[in-house]
Amino acid sequence: MIGKKIRLERIIDRNSGRTVIVPMDHGMTMGPVPGLTNMASTIDKIVNGGANAIVLHKGLVTAGHRGSGKDVGLIIHLFASTTLGPDPNAKVTVTEVEEAIQLGADAVSVHVNLGAPTEGEMLRETGRIARDCARWGIPLLAMMYCRGEKIRNQYDVRYVKHAARVGAELGADIVKVVYTGSVRTFREVVRGCPVPVVIAGGEKMESEREFLTVVHDSLLAGGAGVSIGRNVFQHRYPMRMVEAIGAIVHRRQSVSAALAMLRKGKK
Repeated sequence: MIGKKIRLERIIDRNSGRTVIVPMDHGMTMGPVPGLTNMASTIDKIVNGGANAIVLHKGLVTAGHRGSGKDVGLIIHLFASTTLGPDPNAKVTVTEVEEAIQLGADAVSVHVNLGAPTEGEMLRETGRIARDCARWGIPLLAMMYCRGEKIRNQYDVRYVKHAARVGAELGADIVKVVYTGSVRTFREVVRGCPVPVVIAGGEKMESEREFLTVVHDSLLAGGAGVSIGRNVFQHRYPMRMVEAIGAIVHRRQSVSAALAMLRKGKK
C-alpha cells in the first residue's frame, strides 16, 4: 500500500492532514460554463493559489499539464453524464483506472447518486473501481450524493451521513458530500465515516463570507477539507479565493482573516 500512501500525500497535505481540491469536470456535464472556457489559464490561477489537487476528465489532462511553476495533484474523473441526457443522475464509467494511470493520475474519482434509478449500477461500478484502485495503489475519491424521488432534502443529515458511509464501505480513500448546514449535524457525518470527508461547494454563492463560513464550520466539525468548483473557478479572482480557502483549511485562519486576504488581493 506504499504506492497509495505516497500518492495520497500529493492530494492531502502531510502537515495539516487536510486538502483543497478544485474539481473542473463540469464541462462534461454542462458544457463550457463560465470559468472553464480557457482551461489552461484557469488551472494556472488555481494552482498558483495553492490548491492541492484538481479534478479533470481524461481529455483535458493536456490542459492541466504544466511545464513550469507549482505542481498540483491530478485526479482523473472516471464517471460521467450530461444535462442533455434522459437522466443526468445516471453516471456511467467513461475511463478506467489503468487508463488514468497512463495519463499520470495521482488519484481517480467517481460520482454516485444514491436514490437514483440506476443507483445499483453506480454502486457496482464503484466497487469494481475500488478493487482496481487497491490493485494499482491509486487513491479513490468518491463523490457521494443523495438524489432521487425518495430524497426530499439532499442536505438532510440522515441522507448525507448515509452517503458518506456508503463511500467508505465501497473502499473510497476520501469521501465528498454536501455540507449539512451546521457544525453539529456535519459532525455526525464525519463520526460515521472512517475515511476523510470533504465538502462540495454546490451552486455558486453570492456572499463570500457565507461561503468561507461553510468551509470553516465544516472543519470545526472534523472535515478534512474541500472539493469545491464553481465557487472557486467562477470567482472573479480564482487565485485569491484558493488562497483564502487554503488559509482556513491549512493554516486554521478565521473567516475574517481569510476575507481580509481575499479583499486585499482585489485592490
